[in-house]
Amino acid sequence: MISELLLSEFDDEAKKTRTMLERVPIKPDFKPHAKSMSLGKLAPHVAELAGFGFTILTTPELDFGTSTRTRVPFESAEQLVKAFDEGAAKARAALKNTPDQAWTQPWKLSFQGKPIFSGSRFLAYREMFLNHLVHHRAQLGVYLRLNDKPLPATYGPSADDTMGF
Repeated sequence: MISELLLSEFDDEAKKTRTMLERVPIKPDFKPHAKSMSLGKLAPHVAELAGFGFTILTTPELDFGTSTRTRVPFESAEQLVKAFDEGAAKARAALKNTPDQAWTQPWKLSFQGKPIFSGSRFLAYREMFLNHLVHHRAQLGVYLRLNDKPLPATYGPSADDTMGF
């Protein structure tokens, strides 16, 4: 079953993301560059991405222009972790229960009817959710480094978290 193959990867990426969110400083206006997203937008975005994974796995499409979702606020690292954990639990349950035939079904993301993504649910899950999560988690790591916060190990030890190596 496809979902069973994806569960260990999901669990691993969720654990890494959770650890990164635990270390977020409360500096909502911090930006490493004028063109960068502020920490006050990036950290909540990372926290809410697991909920987006749930949406991909349980709906045929999402239009950001008509969506009634509420944004995750930026109050504390604990609050971001809580939001992430809630979304991850829902996404994991949906992933576990996604039948093989659902992976080839079409999935669409749009804004006010204008397409952003159109492809199989599998591609939406990988590109729009999981790869997206990893990308923004890496950005968050740069923000942590620039704020002298220790980086957790991700795909091997970091200079701050050597995992006994």
